[in-house]
Amino acid sequence: MMYRPVIRYYPLLILLSLFMLFVLLVLHVAVGSVAISPATVIAALFNQPVEPFQHIIIWDLRLPRALIALLAGAMFGLAGAILQVVMRNPLAEPEMTGATSGAVLFAVLWLALAPAQTAPGPVLPLVALIGGLVGGALVYLLSGRGYHDPVRLVLTGVLMSAVLRSAIAIILLLRQEVIGTVLLWLIGSLNGLVWTQLDILWPWALIALSLGLTCASLANVLQLGEESATSLGLNVTLARLGLFGVAALLTTSAVAVVGGITFLGLLAPHLARRVVGVDARRLFPFSMLVGSAILLAADTVTQTLSQPVSIPVGAALALLGAPFFLYLVWRNAS
Repeated sequence: MMYRPVIRYYPLLILLSLFMLFVLLVLHVAVGSVAISPATVIAALFNQPVEPFQHIIIWDLRLPRALIALLAGAMFGLAGAILQVVMRNPLAEPEMTGATSGAVLFAVLWLALAPAQTAPGPVLPLVALIGGLVGGALVYLLSGRGYHDPVRLVLTGVLMSAVLRSAIAIILLLRQEVIGTVLLWLIGSLNGLVWTQLDILWPWALIALSLGLTCASLANVLQLGEESATSLGLNVTLARLGLFGVAALLTTSAVAVVGGITFLGLLAPHLARRVVGVDARRLFPFSMLVGSAILLAADTVTQTLSQPVSIPVGAALALLGAPFFLYLVWRNAS
């Protein structure tokens, strides 16, 4: 299917996208069990006088959740864009490469061994990062380093993810006392996240997002094909492994805080590519913005429709992402 990417007006597009993200953030903070008007939210964000209880709700409860959604959405979006370029596979996303399931498995192991730790602690991002790298390495090795065969790589990733999630289920069955602690985190949720979790996430986000954006030119060379990239003096194997490592860092550090949110890394790059094209210098930043917008919007909708019980945003995105994935499979098969 042909489409015309928006290239001439890319700076304007970025500005409009940032404005839309601010609007989504205000709406996200405004909704909840206690409704607050957008005008009041904006006033509180700019330190204008509001009711004391509104200030507490906005600053202590809802704003950190919205900021975590912004960062995590950007990380999943950029990770998906990188993986789709590296794998030369439009169906690639963090879950299919084993990174998400590996991160979740190691984190669940950590929480099961330390059940008193009810929220992600400083060590958990490192544990999840190791798990994501292990999961991704297993997929890479078991597929026979199959970057030249996207179908084989995807099938290997799906199989490995299924195996790792089965291991997670077994651990939870053996340690049923921790199911309540990790269930929402296992599905992927923003519920109950406050400034403590944001303080854990933002250093990882700063490092990983910066690395991902600086790899855009490298990704463009890889998109030329292996022979062309090699002729330009690029070590293709090291470049792919480096980009894969950045994607794993993005994925696993986000998973360590918000849990195993699936399909976001598939949705965001595809939508971004239809708007800005395949040039990674434009695709990577815009995938970040689209990922943030999707996660903010999805969490806003789930909070609005599921009161008084809040549905985990990971479950809502899975319901949205599964049909989209089937559509992509059908389109690529036809």
